[in-house]
Amino acid sequence: MEFSDCFPVWDKLDGTWQRKLLAGVTLRTVKKGGLVHDGSTECMGLLLVKTGRLRAYILSKEGREITIYRLFDRDMCLFSASCVMRSLQFSVTIEAEKDTEVWIIPAEVYKRLMEESAPVANYTNEVMATRFTEVMWLMEQVMWKSFDKRLAAFLLEETVLEGTNCLETTHEAIGNHLGTAREVVTRMLRYFQEEGMVRLARKTVEVVDGAKLQSLCDA
Repeated sequence: MEFSDCFPVWDKLDGTWQRKLLAGVTLRTVKKGGLVHDGSTECMGLLLVKTGRLRAYILSKEGREITIYRLFDRDMCLFSASCVMRSLQFSVTIEAEKDTEVWIIPAEVYKRLMEESAPVANYTNEVMATRFTEVMWLMEQVMWKSFDKRLAAFLLEETVLEGTNCLETTHEAIGNHLGTAREVVTRMLRYFQEEGMVRLARKTVEVVDGAKLQSLCDA
């Protein structure tokens, strides 16, 4: 799979810009757990995922994390290029949830491309709108939805992403995703286990009654 296959508006660029992009992009491999962007104000460029999965999260001054969105094959991340998106006022840390290959598009190249190409500018605005919608959805979940429902929904989503009901994870990792202390996650998982919805083991959460978890989400 080549860069031209993954860049959404490639066919709408003229040959000059296609060559400039190919000359500028670099392909980087990041191992699971590795940082792609450390949340600093450094403008590293835009990220386009070739294969793998990235997690974007924000980090509080107290060290608490919360996942704001994930990036999959062919997804683009703009928040690593704050110098291009001048309206960005917060820093985002990006790490690999799986071994990942990601193209890095230099910020200055993309900035000039946006200024000269209406299709690229429109696409960039669409990505920004999508990410904003995801962040707003997250805020609504945190503010208005009880933690048991958020946790149940998260576990069900993870089984789909991982393709298994037996999730290799820790209570701390779940807390980092959901912006909640590990102790809170542990208490709720133990309750789920008492109710027959999950089975807990060391670094493992097995979903044994997905229907019951779904009913909890829908209640």
